Amino acid sequence: MYKNLAAALRAASCATLAAACVHLPVLAQSPAARAASGALPSATSAAPAPGQAPPLQAAWLYVSPVTPAGWTRQHDSGRQAAERALGARVHTRAVADVPEGADAERVLRDLAAQGNQVIFTTSFGYMQPVQKVAADFPQVKFECLTCLQTAPNIATANARFYEGRYLAGIAAGRMTKGGSVGYVAGFPIPEVLQGLNAFTVGLRSVNPQAQVKVVWLGEWFNPPRERDAAMTLMNQGADVLAFHTGSTAVMAAAEERGQLAVAYHSDMRAVAPQAQLLAVTHHWGDYATRRLQAALDGRWRSATLWGGVKDGMVRVGDFGPRVPAAVQREVLARQQDIAAGRLHPFTGPLRDNQGRTVLAAGQRLGDEQILKMNWLAEGVQGTLPR
Repeated sequence: MYKNLAAALRAASCATLAAACVHLPVLAQSPAARAASGALPSATSAAPAPGQAPPLQAAWLYVSPVTPAGWTRQHDSGRQAAERALGARVHTRAVADVPEGADAERVLRDLAAQGNQVIFTTSFGYMQPVQKVAADFPQVKFECLTCLQTAPNIATANARFYEGRYLAGIAAGRMTKGGSVGYVAGFPIPEVLQGLNAFTVGLRSVNPQAQVKVVWLGEWFNPPRERDAAMTLMNQGADVLAFHTGSTAVMAAAEERGQLAVAYHSDMRAVAPQAQLLAVTHHWGDYATRRLQAALDGRWRSATLWGGVKDGMVRVGDFGPRVPAAVQREVLARQQDIAAGRLHPFTGPLRDNQGRTVLAAGQRLGDEQILKMNWLAEGVQGTLPR
């Protein structure tokens, strides 16, 4: 199993999903050409006052276009929030739609050579290029988001997305009429399994007989295939959908068919005003602001953060109009319980979908167990792709 997971990790980006399917005009130029020419999309910040030190130069690297909703949108919103918070002391820019691998390494080298002092990358698949470039530019500080490997000039950070998934599962359990819920998933890597299992555990905590049907796509971002998967699940009786893929296609499909769906990454009510059950949203602005402030103050150090609800990095809300107030109150109360440490999504007894005991009653999965998750929870139909 771990061999298969490793192959999936090499083939895909863990947690870094492309967002939706609209390219911004400013990003029409190829990533390599943008970096080589220096014509990177850049935020506008006020010029420093006379005698003031020049602004800290910071850059972001995105695996997809910046679109109205989704993974990359949330990171770009975080970049903008950091620049607003720090004003003329920082100047930020972003290079979007950069493939993982050799292209990423070339762009990272260009960004470092151009004088960027802090570089944020937002895809697990950028981890090895960051390691190579950081070794050659020890004066540059790298923030490798969703990555695992640190170095003296590389910090890593990720979010406990599974906490939001558990809360979404509670809402889905309250709102499903037939007890059949659909889930469109990219790759069977640990982060996706964490989310799928936490969602199922939350679902069955309020609706013990509910079942989750999964369609595995083997890719992160393919709106037509995401839509087809959603339609297939609804044709099989699913009346609530969730997804761990990159576009808004599942939301749009649920809206078209009059069903409910859980938005991921961003609030997607603009796409699915009636279908959105709630949104599990990701928030990076506070982290980016704190890390840039540390760089400005000379306090930046390599570190690792795995934040969640209590840190404000994951949040559930943005309920749709079809969700009763009682369900909203219940979900928000459980969110407060997670933030306060009173509730942990992976608390025993837990069984996998083959009936094997994974965790005894009263115990909690530790971080190492969660990070290596390779099983499907009771209530998930099917087996892991091989």
